[in-house]
Amino acid sequence: MKKLLFSLLMMLPCIAFAQQGQEIDLWPEGPHTSNGDPNDLAKVTVFLPDEKKVKSTGRAIVCCPGGGYGHLAINHEGFDWAPFFNSQGIALIVLKYRMPHGHYTVPAEDAEEAMRLVRRNAEAWHINPQDVGIMGFSAGGHLASTVATHATGDAMPNFQILFYPVISMEQGTTHQGSRDNLLGKAPKRKLVNQYTNEQHVSKHTPRCFLALANDDRSVLPINSLNYYEQLYTHGVPASMHIYPTGGHGFGIRQSFAYHFEMMLELKAWLKSF
Repeated sequence: MKKLLFSLLMMLPCIAFAQQGQEIDLWPEGPHTSNGDPNDLAKVTVFLPDEKKVKSTGRAIVCCPGGGYGHLAINHEGFDWAPFFNSQGIALIVLKYRMPHGHYTVPAEDAEEAMRLVRRNAEAWHINPQDVGIMGFSAGGHLASTVATHATGDAMPNFQILFYPVISMEQGTTHQGSRDNLLGKAPKRKLVNQYTNEQHVSKHTPRCFLALANDDRSVLPINSLNYYEQLYTHGVPASMHIYPTGGHGFGIRQSFAYHFEMMLELKAWLKSF
């Protein structure tokens, strides 16, 4: 009964502040790099806080769902998060990025353009261009951490939120499907190094929230541990949460045993800066 009441209390503000998203073509004049599939179009869906119900904080988050660089789990790792963030006055921009199909630069090009799009529309969307973060899940976590460690200028996020992320492209550590789909079956060493993101952490890398389950067998926890170690070594503020069970891909699903703890910890982290 106590858990049920807690669940209802957590859900009420989310229901109250749920908003209809606005879908926007990311590349209305065509992308810089084609992935060879004209039907695979990059889009963003913009969820803004309802300012009649909650004051906008000016914060925004670009969300990259996972799917092994082969598809997108765009609901429980994307759209379903909008009420949680909107209820806190935070805008959520869910990115439908294109699959690489042998063109490994394509997902990052889409994610960086989504960051720039948010900042170009900062005034109209009541967003502070200096408070735009990126969030990613699994392979989307690899994409988010790629942007966090490689992007510059208006594409650079101010913070990052990573759920059970793929970080490394090294054999034995990486998620093999994500590596194969992004880099191909036999990538050159230079390319593997380029997308093994813990190698690119610096003192300029944005602060990070990491969440994962200890029993994740799809994306080994060592990915997050190595990333956290480099963040710590370079003096980047980071908060890592490893839950005892949950496996891989839980997203915002309430079936995850530590869902409520995770949501409260993320909310507290967002308020900490």
